[in-house]
Amino acid sequence: MKLRFGIIGCGRIAPSHGEALTKMLTDEAELIAVCDIIPERANSFGERYGVKKIYYDHHDLLQDQEIDIVCICTPSGYHAALGIEAANAGKHVVVEKPMALSLADADRLIAACHANKVTLGVVHQNRFNPAIKLVRNAFEAGRFGALTHANAAIRWCRDQKYYDAASWRGTWAQDGGVLMNQSIHNIDLLQWIMGAPTEIYAYTATRLRQIEAEDVAVAILKFANGAFGIIEAASTIFPRNLEETLSIFGATGSVIVGGIAVNRIEAWRFGDDNEEQQILSGQQSDPPTVYGFGHRELLSNVIQAIRAGKRPLVDGEEGRKALEIILGIYHAVRFGTPIKFPLQEKADSLTALMGGKS
Repeated sequence: MKLRFGIIGCGRIAPSHGEALTKMLTDEAELIAVCDIIPERANSFGERYGVKKIYYDHHDLLQDQEIDIVCICTPSGYHAALGIEAANAGKHVVVEKPMALSLADADRLIAACHANKVTLGVVHQNRFNPAIKLVRNAFEAGRFGALTHANAAIRWCRDQKYYDAASWRGTWAQDGGVLMNQSIHNIDLLQWIMGAPTEIYAYTATRLRQIEAEDVAVAILKFANGAFGIIEAASTIFPRNLEETLSIFGATGSVIVGGIAVNRIEAWRFGDDNEEQQILSGQQSDPPTVYGFGHRELLSNVIQAIRAGKRPLVDGEEGRKALEIILGIYHAVRFGTPIKFPLQEKADSLTALMGGKS
């Protein structure tokens, strides 16, 4: 039997879910309901994907007994609260990144899903990129040897029109900056390979955009295994998106993944030149947007986990890890000192933590 989906929030990211559910996962899933507080947006989205149940209040969608799983695609500041409501209504939850804007809210969402015995999946879809799968497999096989350092960089363009188009974007109350909204993807990949950090120091600034939060950031991390990491994040790149990259270096291996959305292997060096040429010629892919093409596999992974009674690849505990690193960066900026991990959160919201600081 197909699992029946509802989508709450029909904005910028929702089509990635709609396309996956109605055109790629038709044997596993059925999109039966959508909801948005803007009726025209909900109606248009429903018509686009052939959905007959259109809601303008999420409470009505959550009361629909035919829905098995809810995808939360709203502005970031609503993710945790809506996820908790969905769990309390007995629905499985797929929540877009970030899963919350504080660790306290993330933990409440995780607890609600556990208490209601529903599955929670967090959208870090780039883990399913073919190039990233190869890197992860090489790591699990021990091919890098002792890890020495890693770089994660996102160099994208989000111009002023992007922020002006939605009043919540770039605010501390509902979003955060380039770290929380864009760079969270490759921060997730960085920690997936390198493990948990033990210490972070960072700088952020609002250089070009008229927003509360940061549009450029750099951070230095020390990991539990003794390796170092550098995070670079910018939404100020002119005139268009440039690249999202992940570089991993170890005693016996070096890999660089680039492209617009960590989708192209640019260097694959484990001492076998023939293997590198095969990888470089055979593992390249060009996604239609910076969101990549991982939503299909991520949603399929969640569906399979529900049916098997197992945890999805990116469950709540996994989704929390990138959030903790970003909040650690914000703490380092706010207090001007290296921050130790695990993070001891000093505020229950970004507004309370950062004040007017960027």
